[in-house]
Amino acid sequence: MNASAASGRDGGARTARIERQTSESKVVVEVNLDGTGKHDISTGVGFYDHMLTAFARHALVDLTVQTDGDVHIDAHHTVEDTAITLGQALRQALGDKVGIRRFGDATVPLDEALVHAVVDVSGRPYCVHTGEPEGQQYVQLGGSGVSYLGSLTQHVFESIAFHGHFALHVRVLAGREPHHIVETQFKAFARAFRDAVAIDPRETGIPSTKGAL
Repeated sequence: MNASAASGRDGGARTARIERQTSESKVVVEVNLDGTGKHDISTGVGFYDHMLTAFARHALVDLTVQTDGDVHIDAHHTVEDTAITLGQALRQALGDKVGIRRFGDATVPLDEALVHAVVDVSGRPYCVHTGEPEGQQYVQLGGSGVSYLGSLTQHVFESIAFHGHFALHVRVLAGREPHHIVETQFKAFARAFRDAVAIDPRETGIPSTKGAL
């Protein structure tokens, strides 16, 4: 894995670039936490591209993702490895975490779907994912090309949270249409993450009684 990062409260944008290569995929992710939601995303899994685009736009994170994976098998390795790399990039970009709000909370609707997401940039990886309707994990989403299996959604959030070193709770409160159920989760995560990593003008240090996150 190759990584580079630059971050700081007053010294410019918080950015990172991570490259990850295995026998199953090659992934390059670039992030700017202080962006405007610009995105250039290509994973070979169209529905996943759509979800990552939603994350970038609503988190106001500039995001570049280029993944070349073994989609001739299925989407699993590609989706998982991209999520791992994204989590690593978010962690790198956060740097020393001085001045951040740390906690973020969002409840987001999409027509009949409603999702609540909470982020704590705690330095402790944890993910709780609940509320999807029974059968959602077996739904195949996407048009022509490689489909995205519904069970991947929880795996994506677990991978991002683990490698990003933050706690993430995602609760699906309502939903019927499988596309809406997944998309609302990504949007709720995005808004909660956006708040958690925002700079708090009143916070002069690291927001922890321990002095470290």
